Amino acid sequence: MQSASTPPTLRIGTRGSPLALAQAEEVRRRLVATHGPENINVEITAFSTGGDRSQASNRPLSDFGGKGIFSKEIEDRLMAGDIDIGVHSSKDMATNLPAGLIMPIFLPREDVRDVFISLTAPSFAALPEGAVIGTSSLRRRAQIARLRPDIKLVEFRGNVGTRLQKLADGVADATFLAAAGLMRTHKMEHATEFLDTRDFPPAPGQGAIGIELRADDAITHQLVLPLNHAETAAAILAERAFLRTLDGSCRTPIAALTRHMGPQISLFGQILSVDGREMFEAEISGAAADAETIGHTLGERLLDMAGPEFIARLKAAL
Repeated sequence: MQSASTPPTLRIGTRGSPLALAQAEEVRRRLVATHGPENINVEITAFSTGGDRSQASNRPLSDFGGKGIFSKEIEDRLMAGDIDIGVHSSKDMATNLPAGLIMPIFLPREDVRDVFISLTAPSFAALPEGAVIGTSSLRRRAQIARLRPDIKLVEFRGNVGTRLQKLADGVADATFLAAAGLMRTHKMEHATEFLDTRDFPPAPGQGAIGIELRADDAITHQLVLPLNHAETAAAILAERAFLRTLDGSCRTPIAALTRHMGPQISLFGQILSVDGREMFEAEISGAAADAETIGHTLGERLLDMAGPEFIARLKAAL
């Protein structure tokens, strides 16, 4: 922070994708609305991350090292003091942040559901036998394979425009995307069907924008604290604790969904084999104030249910 300047300038770091920029703009808008344009200046700088550069290869994210490839360059700049906050899609963040960085602030969560997109089929159920779905998500692959083992799955990466072009080119008959991304980039007209979370529970953290900052930067923390949405924060803390306990990453088919019931939360968790043939799921409830404990407890319960042999097979398959 440039604490001596008037007004102070807060520097946001983000990926350069259309969705990432839309999320950074949302944070900027909220900061200016909260503090007043005369009291704060907000700058946005976009960085190319390893995750962005890897998309051209159309290879699975697991080949490049997991979730951290979407945030490393931003976190490096954050630790160097070149920016004051990083704005991220929570589902893309590693569960263990670099030393000295924290992600305590979350904006109100958008729709958590996945969306089915096809230029030919009106719904997932209407896809003909042997149809091709393109997705880069191991979670979605496992869930699709469990429900429709006849479906052929192909690797499918890129932004919304890239994926739509691949559908038009016949690379696949359909794809899945997070509804939140389509909503934030104003592209909901491309959605064919919202998928039921009973069949397709989302990735941990899906639909939530997280703000990362240096742990010792009290000035920035006070500036962004009013943006925090308590219900979303409790949900993401629970889901990230669940994921951390399972040692989850983009290499692991894991789903989670938090529901709020007043001061209580209910956390559902699911872990699958890569081929979708095995699935373990459970749900527990507790006080929202105990969100991290709830997530850890649910993770331990699923580890016990799945057993060491399942976990060993899962790791061997990746």
